[in-house]
Amino acid sequence: MSLNTALSGRSLPGQQNKGYEMKTIVICSGGLDSVSLAHMVAQENQLTGLVSFDYGQRHRKELDYAALCAVRLNVPHDIIDLRSIGAVLSGSALTDDIDVPDGHYAEESMRVTVVPNRNAIMLSIAFGVAAARGDQAVATAVHGGDHFIYPDCRPAFTQSFEVMQKYALEGYAEVALYTPFVHRTKADIVTAGQEHDTPFDLTWSCYKGGTDHCGRCGTCVERREAFHLAGVADPTPYEDPDFWADAITAKVAS
Repeated sequence: MSLNTALSGRSLPGQQNKGYEMKTIVICSGGLDSVSLAHMVAQENQLTGLVSFDYGQRHRKELDYAALCAVRLNVPHDIIDLRSIGAVLSGSALTDDIDVPDGHYAEESMRVTVVPNRNAIMLSIAFGVAAARGDQAVATAVHGGDHFIYPDCRPAFTQSFEVMQKYALEGYAEVALYTPFVHRTKADIVTAGQEHDTPFDLTWSCYKGGTDHCGRCGTCVERREAFHLAGVADPTPYEDPDFWADAITAKVAS
């Protein structure tokens, strides 16, 4: 039984599920989504550790926030070095010397941020780690807002991946894939994060990696919009705090 099924109807935000705890590792980038997920799993299940990946992304700032999350939740944190793999997954603004586009996350221009098979690669490694350590689930924070751009964030992929891993580990381990946000919005994640005491100011989303969030790249616009839609105060300092509204207006008008 998958963790999604095991907790169906029982893992509402803010509720405890102590009768259905599963040993779970969380793939944590240090962003709002994965840090909120880590806090959620820590409260509702048995969080055994965080796994992060250095794939040669534009900056390592987000990994620092993942490390802070692990310390805060008192769990081990492993950073897997995938830089040699990332070096050959060329053509992305996240790994190559290509400008990160500004605008809404659902703009066609944001496809330049795709790193081919990134989630598939990370999940495969995380499942191996979980199996080796005796964990029962791997949790990842893919969500509905990712579906337009990233193929390996869509429900069809996550469902198929879990089936594939069942066969890959058959007779050795049973590891489920937990994707509680895959049919939910970024605003829903903000709501869940707040209800699970996530310190949003200790998360990093911006692709550009400056001193503050730029406020203009797709992840910044999506982050700012999510807080607005959730009705939650956004503690994030942005270099351009008003750009998000214009970006959304432009997207709606297009």
